[in-house]
Amino acid sequence: MDHLTLKALEPTEYADAADGYRAMNGMADAAKDRIDNQITAAMRKANEGEAADAALKQLRKLSENFHYTQVECGLITGALDGFSSEIAAPKRRLTEALDDAAALAYTVNEDGTITYPPGGKNELTSEPIPGGTVLGNNGLITGNNTGFQSLGLAPNDPQFKSPNPHYAKAVDIADRIAHAVREAQEIDDRYSKALRKLKAAPGLNVSTKTWADVASDVDAVSSAASDYIADHIPLDKSPADRKEWWDNLSNEEREEYKAAFPEIIGNLDGIPAVVRDEANRGNIQLLIAQLEARHDESLKDKLDGLKGIQTKLNSGSQPPMFLLGVGLEGNGRAIVAFGNPDTSKNVSAYVPGLGTKLNSGFADGTVKRAFDTAKDAQGIDPSSSAIVWLGYDAPQSIDVMTTGDAERGAPAYNSFMGGISATNEHADPHITAIGHSYGSRLVGAATQEVGGIPGADDIILVGSPGVGVDKAADLGVGKDHVWVGAAENDIVTKLPSSKEAAAGTMGFFGGGPFGAYLGGEIADQGDDDIWFGKDPASKAFGANRFETLPGPELVQPSFPDVLDSKMDIDAHSNYFSPGKGKDKVSARNIAAIVAGQPGYVTRETPR
Repeated sequence: MDHLTLKALEPTEYADAADGYRAMNGMADAAKDRIDNQITAAMRKANEGEAADAALKQLRKLSENFHYTQVECGLITGALDGFSSEIAAPKRRLTEALDDAAALAYTVNEDGTITYPPGGKNELTSEPIPGGTVLGNNGLITGNNTGFQSLGLAPNDPQFKSPNPHYAKAVDIADRIAHAVREAQEIDDRYSKALRKLKAAPGLNVSTKTWADVASDVDAVSSAASDYIADHIPLDKSPADRKEWWDNLSNEEREEYKAAFPEIIGNLDGIPAVVRDEANRGNIQLLIAQLEARHDESLKDKLDGLKGIQTKLNSGSQPPMFLLGVGLEGNGRAIVAFGNPDTSKNVSAYVPGLGTKLNSGFADGTVKRAFDTAKDAQGIDPSSSAIVWLGYDAPQSIDVMTTGDAERGAPAYNSFMGGISATNEHADPHITAIGHSYGSRLVGAATQEVGGIPGADDIILVGSPGVGVDKAADLGVGKDHVWVGAAENDIVTKLPSSKEAAAGTMGFFGGGPFGAYLGGEIADQGDDDIWFGKDPASKAFGANRFETLPGPELVQPSFPDVLDSKMDIDAHSNYFSPGKGKDKVSARNIAAIVAGQPGYVTRETPR
């Protein structure tokens, strides 16, 4: 790119082109919605049999084609808007430099050099100092300047400067032109590369490979538009500020951001739940295609986890399911709600613990706990929503002995909870933070952040090895609003303190706190201290202990099984599930707390 090209370029033309693709995006979105929610739904009710199944299959294919069109048009819209916005700055700086040159009667040549007139006076000859030509180059002057005066330096020496008073002004203008052109070239290179990737072949058959390409397109546009995103999407603001930003956008702008940057919008705290869900339903399809295309066995867990979530999304549920976050970072990310957390008066967000990750068991295990809580809570108050929040890397093995994962995850949890508070439509929603197992340690860490857990009214700790504080009153919601479930046969709630465990030998170093406990090498000293501090179920801690079933008795494994984590500790995993062989008493009590009805809770004497 040269200055003449930049001078002729009109950013508004690219913005106008973006408007065209934005309109196509909207039409494709409307067509997909009509197929999915009107035509397909009506056909399912009115028809059955092979012909109906074949027709539904064709409708799904047509819907997928419209979805592809919607996504690609959204990406093109975002890229064109980004280019139009970014190129405007160097275009403006070039215009200002050219105007300054014209005002001084300097000539801007086709190659970007500036020719300036004679000026000043040669003290030796009393003649005007000749004019010359300069080429901008980060303030350095080339030897092509015919206006140099010999001051004992060769004319091509970078230190050589003309005493002509026009010289410095010409250099400044030339540099500004050069800088503007270089910046414009960099912007053009970024966006042209991304836009070339968005070209589709005629008659394209939308397949899994196509969606993998779309995922690559999303990454390309996000990378090209990184400066545009930073300037236009409030990534570094609070969830409340983001909610205000979103509310002030036009419907067209919202659709553009959602279509062009689905990964960002779908995972941005402060964006309404319905919007995040819609963006993430597209995200999960792209992520699945991306992982399938890589054929990497090490990614199988994440792929299985994503497919499990997608299956549940496609199957539908009551309460309805919302995908509030999804990603491949670390061991995988997934945030799933049952019941709309924006319209519900009661909202809970549960943090899972040890061993949790995005894998084949996540959807049917961890996610089901949130479903059970939502269903039971809605039986008490229909305006209730329950969320499972896997927004951190839960410990997978021996790292459960440390607080690092909890401390790193706490800020992200608080950001999410701030978003829940910001987007909820009720003036004062009832919000409950729930931590299970190591997840309770993260909740404890979150309470110690500045301001505590945003919006939290109640805290539930189940199967807790300690939360990092010694008093329920230190958790920021008042001790009467801290609730603890600790099954009699849950080993995790009876782990020795770290100091006691450190006194052990083989058990501790081989199997951590579990090894020390099961190895029988350490006896509880009777001081109410467990692994991460005071036992939350103890009288000394000062919380409400609610009733739970004792759970299956622990079958003590052999020591090699401890090392291999082959321990059957079902009593630690039953708190949320009302089903047969689970803990319907605990599940009922959790639901009552979530629904804001503490009077329904059956209590148990603290230890």
